[in-house]
Amino acid sequence: MRWLLRKLLWLVAGLVALILCLLAPAGYVELACRPDMRADDYRPILPETDRRPEARTLLTYPEWHIVHAYDDYARVITTGDPQDYGYLSSIGGFWSSLCALSEATGDHGGFPWETKQMVYTIGVSFTAEMLMKAAYEETLGRVATWIRGDTRAPLDDLSALQAADYAEFLQQVPWYKWDFAKSAAELHETGGRGFRDRERRLALGLEYRGKAAYAGVIAQAVAQVGADALTLRMIVAGIDAERLAALPGVNVIGQRPEGIEIETPRYRELTHLLAQMAAEGAGFVEIAGNDDILVTAISGQEQATGAIFSFRRQGYGDFRHLIMVKVADLGSLLREMSGEGLTLEHVHDY
Repeated sequence: MRWLLRKLLWLVAGLVALILCLLAPAGYVELACRPDMRADDYRPILPETDRRPEARTLLTYPEWHIVHAYDDYARVITTGDPQDYGYLSSIGGFWSSLCALSEATGDHGGFPWETKQMVYTIGVSFTAEMLMKAAYEETLGRVATWIRGDTRAPLDDLSALQAADYAEFLQQVPWYKWDFAKSAAELHETGGRGFRDRERRLALGLEYRGKAAYAGVIAQAVAQVGADALTLRMIVAGIDAERLAALPGVNVIGQRPEGIEIETPRYRELTHLLAQMAAEGAGFVEIAGNDDILVTAISGQEQATGAIFSFRRQGYGDFRHLIMVKVADLGSLLREMSGEGLTLEHVHDY
């Protein structure tokens, strides 16, 4: 009986230690990365119903860090194996960037507790997922590649394609809408009977089915509280209304003294639209009632002017930069990026 009690105590202690380890990065951000709050004297033009909190341009990045992590992972396993991916580096990048972002919110309304709950939750979930993948791929997964040899198995290539498609999907659509069941089924429709294919079929099949079940729970929760708005409004100048109306997804609302008010899609589509409008000479006056916005750009240099955080991308050999810019300067930044050795990655709406 005492032996069983000791085992249970060790199990409980282990679980507590694991939970504390998962929560530790969030605790660090909460205690060591507090923003210094400063008043913002900007007066929005758009009515309150069309405004979004400015700090959200910073606090949408953590979700995109996860999107980028999946893209990096897909890139690595296109020619390599899962154990070649830096899982701990990816986790560290999430929390390090969040620290910088949290500190930067002081000029933009702060880091609301409701948003913290969401960001910390996805951060802990991402950390747990990466640790579990690392634990498997660095041990049993690595052994499977030793048995396989240097020649890639069919399911190595299929899993790389699935990872790339998933990363692209996430740029516009929430993760829980991905058809994980279909991905699991594809593992049985492709590949042979070699050891590596059987190992991938089992390991990835379990992962996909687990995510499918979790996705169903999240989808039900989102259905109850409602999804976030898929459009936003902004004011632009330097481009005529007819040209704006011809752009995909753009709805011209009307003329204002400061420029033309339009409604656009959000997320990845917005990035493409902003780049296209800037290329045609447009200037941006205000976006969702805000005068600051976060842009991520890629370059071969470790640092970039105006970046609040920079780090190396896995699988690409270059660097990602998180750059905060005035909305009024966004058009010129987008037009001049290539001349400064930068490539636009994403404009983070609110």
